[in-house]
Amino acid sequence: MSVDVAAAAMHDSVSAVRKVDDAQELVRSLFDQSGICVATLDSSLRVTEANSRLLRLFGRSAADACGRTFAELLHPSVRESVVQGLGRLLDGQKGRFSSQIAGLRSGEPDFSGELTGVAVVGEGGKVQRIMVIVRPEQTDRTGHMLSSGRKLLTDMDARILEGVAAGVSTVQLASMLHLSRGGVEYHVTTLLRRLKAKNRPALVSKAYSMGLFGVGSWPPRVLPAYVK
Repeated sequence: MSVDVAAAAMHDSVSAVRKVDDAQELVRSLFDQSGICVATLDSSLRVTEANSRLLRLFGRSAADACGRTFAELLHPSVRESVVQGLGRLLDGQKGRFSSQIAGLRSGEPDFSGELTGVAVVGEGGKVQRIMVIVRPEQTDRTGHMLSSGRKLLTDMDARILEGVAAGVSTVQLASMLHLSRGGVEYHVTTLLRRLKAKNRPALVSKAYSMGLFGVGSWPPRVLPAYVK
């Protein structure tokens, strides 16, 4: 079963059981058969179960992943937005949430991908848990994210990319780098086109997946090897 087909089947199945009290067995069946990276979170957004594919993706054991907040598995640049989105599922404001993410892979380079969260509703219409599906971007045959290894960025592009990854606003970047707001937006647009990303969160995720940032550093720093 392809990842796309499995993901579609997962979404359909979860939607069908969102208001079924005894969905646990079906959820476990999906864990075993889906072929994609999936986990369930409790009302505190802590991992309660994770299938083997998700554990391999994050480089974790079941004992290490379960009990952690899901945010701990994500890069600091995306944690807040993901927690807010999943929080809206818990509050019943939405039934589904999707976002670009950058994940931390223990002992290996970070990766980027797409997260989909689905609220599973139990008795009385209250959200009992959240199911999350993670779809990493393309990898090579060894399972590592593809990276060009070329000098892709000018020094100014690198500084702006670092600022975007750190959550610095356009106005703040313009002041820091002695540019106009339009100048900052021009560089951001250039980066979006060059890295083939559709928005700023996707840009940050793509940069991490390509290995442009050093691992474990905050604020983010573009590695010199990628700067012209």
